[in-house]
Amino acid sequence: MRILAGILVLVALAAASPDLVNRAAELYQRTEYKDSLQILAQDHSPDASNYLLSGKNYFMLGDYKKATELFEKALASSPNSSEAELWLGRTWGRRAETSSLMAVVYAGRTRQCFEKAVAMDPHNREAKNDLFDFYLNAPGIMGGGTDKAEAAAKSIANERPPEYEFEEAQLAEKRNDYAGAEAHLRRAMELAPQESGRVVDLARFLAKRGRLEESDSLFDRARALGPNKPGIAFAEARTAIENHRHPDQARKLLRDYLQASLTPDDPPRQEAEKLLRRAGE
Repeated sequence: MRILAGILVLVALAAASPDLVNRAAELYQRTEYKDSLQILAQDHSPDASNYLLSGKNYFMLGDYKKATELFEKALASSPNSSEAELWLGRTWGRRAETSSLMAVVYAGRTRQCFEKAVAMDPHNREAKNDLFDFYLNAPGIMGGGTDKAEAAAKSIANERPPEYEFEEAQLAEKRNDYAGAEAHLRRAMELAPQESGRVVDLARFLAKRGRLEESDSLFDRARALGPNKPGIAFAEARTAIENHRHPDQARKLLRDYLQASLTPDDPPRQEAEKLLRRAGE
């Protein structure tokens, strides 16, 4: 009987991991990162999925050193995980942004992780997006370059035409070809007419070019397409604050944003709070 009881305990522990991770994942999706970590800490037999989700939570909380450790554990448990490689790259990227002495080294690790993530899974859209962003924005000494960014953009031209047009717009803007950038953004919007994010991209671009009334009109259109997407309110408020316009409206949008049900894909609440302070609240 004791042997049987021991076996049952082991079976229960083995079954506990996916259940705990699923519960913790629901909290993570609601941006309740600390609560998610508390659930994951109850797992007596953590596996790659536990390490990966724990790392994401620490990443979102800004503890990039702890996140690095956990993503490395996830990769040790699941060496072919493109997702874990991607998140490790994102973490090295944040550490590069916040380091002076090690910035070049950390940036190199960022690039290597993104490239590995894409090589492991060529259909990993987020990895391809992040690798493009790295190539576009990193200096050559860190492994960036517009030629590499151009090649990365072309690799998604057939599978994701709207995203390809968006990336081409970024390349055009980098080259100060503003007419070309606008044309690509409009083409992206035409290819995905129901995606409010494509409208926001163009609205943000036009605001930077001083075409504020056109930008306002596009934000109205974006809200109509995505009435329940809080990220639109954040983008509109940020655009208004950057252009020193509509401070009362911007503050209201940000207060509403802070009360909304957010996901990890939305801008962090801390960013909204910073914008509120910048807007004089």
